[in-house]
Amino acid sequence: QVQLVESGGGLVQAGGSLRLSCLASGRTFSSYVMGWFRQAPGKEREFVARINWSGSDTYYADSVKGRFTISRDNAKNTVLLQMNSLKPEDTAVYYCTAGRFQVVTPNAYAYWGQGTQVTVSA
Repeated sequence: QVQLVESGGGLVQAGGSLRLSCLASGRTFSSYVMGWFRQAPGKEREFVARINWSGSDTYYADSVKGRFTISRDNAKNTVLLQMNSLKPEDTAVYYCTAGRFQVVTPNAYAYWGQGTQVTVSA
């Protein structure tokens, strides 16, 4: 069982930066693929980024590639999402996830945080 708690969301102007953090409970954190998804009002939940168990492999949605960076610290049970050059279309609730497979489909991730709101003003 893994419990995930996100933090770091907020309101920022376009072009600004935010860093989201996800703190995981449990002793098996380092064995999980960690991901970030987001959901805007009236839209389906969409993949943002994922990172493998060791942090050696990352993958991003085209919409955030070059602007967002995912990283993890297994000693601290933490995964981060550094978001730069934010755009109004990045506005959404961002969710931290944990799963066993390096995929982009939300159904493949077994554990989810409660989400943190990111709002980017024009």
